[in-house]
Amino acid sequence: MRQAPRYAPCYAIAIGSNRRGRHGSPVAEVAAAIAAIAALGGVVAESPVLSSAPIGPSIRRFANAVVLIESAVAPPAMLARLKAIERAFGRRRGARWGARVIDLDIVAWSGGAWRSKGLRVPHAAFQDRDFVLAPLCAIAPVWRDPRTGLTPRHLLARLRKVKRLG
Repeated sequence: MRQAPRYAPCYAIAIGSNRRGRHGSPVAEVAAAIAAIAALGGVVAESPVLSSAPIGPSIRRFANAVVLIESAVAPPAMLARLKAIERAFGRRRGARWGARVIDLDIVAWSGGAWRSKGLRVPHAAFQDRDFVLAPLCAIAPVWRDPRTGLTPRHLLARLRKVKRLG
């Protein structure tokens, strides 16, 4: 009997930057972060980099992307690895939604929902963020949010409709 192929769990990682760093512009910082994330597991897909308006007090526009990577590590270990990349890029904790050289978040995980101290997957606010949903639609249009059962495409259409009506 043939055994079904085994696949490593897959993570959707959101990447954002709105401050120059040692790699250059925010777009260059996002590209460098994608290369650093690739070292954590196999990159399955990479979205285009988008430009988005900041949330909160920052005045600089963001460069945003989402990558899918395969990795067998559990979500808390993946979060620790992403935080180590942020520190290596010079990220320091500061004002919420302030300017940052790099921001890395676990948006989704093929294992479904995960909740532990300091970590919630899917990301608590991903469904309210066009700059996460649009890139996610480009690379994982049929993934389903384990909380709602909706795809990124459905969530993005719903978000944009609310914005138009609001």
